[in-house]
Amino acid sequence: MENNMTNTNKVFIMGEICTDLTFSHEMYGENFYEFMVSVKRLSGQDDVIPVTASERLLGKDKLKKGDKVAINGQFRSYNKLIDNKSKLMLTVFVKDFMPYDESFQNPNEAVLTGYVCKPPVYRTTPFNREICDVLLAINRSYKKSDYIPCIAWGRNARFSQDLEVGRRITVSGRIQSREYTKKLGETSETRVAYELSVSKIVCESDDASEEIAQTEIEEQAQ
Repeated sequence: MENNMTNTNKVFIMGEICTDLTFSHEMYGENFYEFMVSVKRLSGQDDVIPVTASERLLGKDKLKKGDKVAINGQFRSYNKLIDNKSKLMLTVFVKDFMPYDESFQNPNEAVLTGYVCKPPVYRTTPFNREICDVLLAINRSYKKSDYIPCIAWGRNARFSQDLEVGRRITVSGRIQSREYTKKLGETSETRVAYELSVSKIVCESDDASEEIAQTEIEEQAQ
């Protein structure tokens, strides 16, 4: 069962730890720590991704800011109470640390299989780019689920807007961090969103799998 759950949520990221490790929580007598990893895009920009790892995997001397890491894990969500409001938080949960290899061509890849749990939201930007937001529910062991925001572009966005709630799909892409401005009455503040930027969708159907691949190369380089 655990192996099946693992296969529905697979993440690999490779980059540099850019914050100090901080204690997150304790579970079954094991301590867990949080930190951020900076991962290069093809465009040269960075995605700064939250990571959670157990003390056992971190080792006796632990890792530190400035260390380079390669991580196999899962993209997970959890609820955190902030200002008396429950907020969905996202993190890469480390399953294993791998040897760091700078020759590896794709330092950020994820494959998630789950169920569409809200009606997709399709829109266009002021520059006429097509975008569709899809919230994916991924089953985990012990009757838990992870809720992962996914963002599709171009052809994938047009395809995604018609996905029904409850449809099982597999999405491939990269985890991205994105700054946005949140209006708070007469003021505003800059916040960071984390999501899966979709490059490929496989949609299960009764007859056969439908597949749509992103052909716009510039989306991969963002």
